[in-house]
Amino acid sequence: MRKALRWLLALTVLIGTLGSAATAGAATAAGPGVTATTDIEDQLLAVPGMSLIQEKPYAGYRYFVLNYTQPVDHRHPDRGTFQQRITVLHKDTSRPTVFYTGGYNVSTNPGRREPTQIVDGNQVSMEYRFFTPSRPAPADWSKLDIWQAASDQHRIYTALKKIYTKNWISTGGSKGGMTATYYERFYPRDMDGVVAYVAPNDVVNDEDSAYDRFFATVGTAQCRDRLNAVQREALVRRAPLEKKYEAYAAENGYTFTTIGSLDRAYEAVVLDYVWGFWQYSLLSDCDKIPADAAAATDDEIWTTVDTISGFSAYADQGLETYTPYYYQAGTQLGAPTIHFPHIEKRYLRYGYQPPRNFVPRDITMKFQPWAMRDVDTWVRHNAHHMLFVYGQNDPWGAERFRLGKGAKDSYVFTAPGLNHGANVAGLVADQKELATARILEWAGVAADAVARAKPLAAFDARLDVRDVEREPALRP
Repeated sequence: MRKALRWLLALTVLIGTLGSAATAGAATAAGPGVTATTDIEDQLLAVPGMSLIQEKPYAGYRYFVLNYTQPVDHRHPDRGTFQQRITVLHKDTSRPTVFYTGGYNVSTNPGRREPTQIVDGNQVSMEYRFFTPSRPAPADWSKLDIWQAASDQHRIYTALKKIYTKNWISTGGSKGGMTATYYERFYPRDMDGVVAYVAPNDVVNDEDSAYDRFFATVGTAQCRDRLNAVQREALVRRAPLEKKYEAYAAENGYTFTTIGSLDRAYEAVVLDYVWGFWQYSLLSDCDKIPADAAAATDDEIWTTVDTISGFSAYADQGLETYTPYYYQAGTQLGAPTIHFPHIEKRYLRYGYQPPRNFVPRDITMKFQPWAMRDVDTWVRHNAHHMLFVYGQNDPWGAERFRLGKGAKDSYVFTAPGLNHGANVAGLVADQKELATARILEWAGVAADAVARAKPLAAFDARLDVRDVEREPALRP
């Protein structure tokens, strides 16, 4: 690996020198009367369809929360529009730009993703369509698919490339990593590189044995036994704990119309427990799990399940925010199904429930099995300047993207011991250096910076996002 790295870095010094000279120059104006010296707010607002929600300056940056007018249907742009929220963390138009989406709602507070810190660049973040408030009214759910969302990104990029003329890299974690990959599949000429973190890849929705193999070996036997025992005990004590759940739901005004009953919701929360632990926790956190589940009190069982899975997750109020995700899982993305060999069948009434159970019945859903096969095939044969980063102990990495012979300058790396928050910083030294160098090269920065293979911006504890983006379990 070290020999290959030295050769690659030497090559990128030469390429970077040529690339820097080729891309040097002033920013192109965003529209009539707008020049490279115009204030950045004016440049952004000169983009047709762009409007300002608010500005939140941050030291060294300007941060804008914006609305951008998008077609509901990119195939028929005359059939209505909606307002899509985006944010811009502006540093300088002479710097590269990172295009980020988490695949869900966008944060309206300044935050810098790892590739943005590495390249010391600007960051454009997009709220995924149909997540409130970026939802058409009325909502035609058939227009929520991966191509329409990729077309949202393409249109934003096309508009902002006139301002941010240097190289662009797309990125995202989890569902955002999937989103960055789908965007590359449908618009491969837009980005200069892709950094996809912990991106699941459910190619065949009905074949999920990889997850069962993962849970049989992850971590240590002692930790697995603790988690399995608590999960089983929560179902053994279903009657008293459901009474506690009823009181909890009444106190908080939770209802269970979508999933069908409190009983269904209770089992769904409990069955998320082991998955949720490995998604968000580290092996060292096993010490926090009750060592003897049978001897634990009801409150101890309740507390550990609520802490990891969240008893609000499958109430109507918990599901509502994530209806767009569950709709996509049940129409294109797929969803995992796992087995529970440590739990007797008499304690299981529903098993892992399908996404259809988490979406209101008045929304029509039909699964498209070809959607993920198409993306997977494209990545294997056409990946170019793509980096996939996974965590060794993250369940979502059990079904991941893989590269074939047609892939060029692309990589799949695994961070040892890490979970759904795995990143480049957590890779082993050689892979970390290589990944950083490739990101810098794709971003078109100076060749000497590529050769050093270090992040160009210093870490900022307030601005840089390092922790896993916590969503309720079973949402990537």
